[in-house]
Amino acid sequence: MRTRIAIACQGGGSHTAFTAGVLDRLCRDVLDTHEIVGLSGTSGGAVCALLAWYALRDGDPAAAGRLLGEFWADNSASSPWEQLLNASAMLAGDLQQFAVLPAISPYDNVLARSAADGFRAMLRRRVDFDRVEPGPEEPVLVIGAVDVLSGEFRAFDSRQDRISAETVLASAAIPTLFRAVSVEGGTFWDGLFSQNPPIRELVDLRPDEIWVVQINPTRRDVEPRTVLDIGDRRNELAGNLSLYQELHFVEKIDEWLEAGVLADDAGYKSIVVRIVELSPSRVRWSLGARSKLNRDPMFIRDLIAHGHSQADEFLTALAFERAWKEQDFDAVLSFFADDVRLSSTEPFPKTGPIRGISHVNAFIDQHLSSAIIDPTRKQVARDRVVWTVKTSSKSSGARTRGVAEIALRGGRITSLTLGPSAPGH
Repeated sequence: MRTRIAIACQGGGSHTAFTAGVLDRLCRDVLDTHEIVGLSGTSGGAVCALLAWYALRDGDPAAAGRLLGEFWADNSASSPWEQLLNASAMLAGDLQQFAVLPAISPYDNVLARSAADGFRAMLRRRVDFDRVEPGPEEPVLVIGAVDVLSGEFRAFDSRQDRISAETVLASAAIPTLFRAVSVEGGTFWDGLFSQNPPIRELVDLRPDEIWVVQINPTRRDVEPRTVLDIGDRRNELAGNLSLYQELHFVEKIDEWLEAGVLADDAGYKSIVVRIVELSPSRVRWSLGARSKLNRDPMFIRDLIAHGHSQADEFLTALAFERAWKEQDFDAVLSFFADDVRLSSTEPFPKTGPIRGISHVNAFIDQHLSSAIIDPTRKQVARDRVVWTVKTSSKSSGARTRGVAEIALRGGRITSLTLGPSAPGH
């Protein structure tokens, strides 16, 4: 039986070209073992979710990558005039950090309307919205937006709402670029102000797993101190706020089920959460609030390529996890590079660091044979893949929780570290 998964795509402007690369790989490479029962998205994530959903509902998953690639190529600033507008948009984003701009409406120019019309046209060239009728069929598409007048969050759901180009524009209507969009009696702004992306609606589909494509980085290694860095970090934290809240809801239900606080017949089920995260350190461009407006063709192509590589590592990690769970240590061994670095600290027995494939068998026997993946916690792929694991002492039987981290290169594990859980794990 295939694993039921739902995929949630966080918004983040041009940075969501990364999501296009991720979805291209997932739609082509996981459907033999996984069934995609739903996709959700906000802003740029809604665009990517829409195009992948449209391909899947037509039974043509290979078309997802083509539709996503065509959209982002179409959206790139390829002509000299578009490149000038692109540079102007990013400059305006910088100026907002340093100075108070004139208090005029951003909609009092012809470009505001033409940008919205162009956005609709790009979607309609790829999606025949006349063929999209509300219905219970899977996969389900959920698009997040917020009603700027009532303040209510809205999740447009393909089971009961007609999905249109206006629906997607409502989710992507950044108020400094687009006027609020009127859809189904509401007046909507960008979904970044609401659920980014919708998660709770995906829970209703009773998936086995929810995979999140995360655009805003979880952590930074250096304190932001310049005006631009402070503004960028505020933007990232604001973009992650609703995501963390919704994932906490899922994880809390998982913990209550595991602890027996919720009965098995209470209508809930345990859901594994996995995250594929954009890694700024692996992109040659500086990423921040201003670059979310960047439509430079090379920038877009690099983000799509990064999405491909992160998805590849994510899928390699899934295969490693499967071999680990099945205690197939011959398969586990095959994932390690010859020069792998191994180390462990509390709550695991202290080992190393040691280097080389010759040490792997002993390390597996000492550590991985007694460690199990905790299904109530996340697997994350950014610079490293991280699992929360439980391990029991062979002598006392006492069970503790820690983390396992791997780094990958060319599909092989170059380092494996076992150690304590970080705050938030």
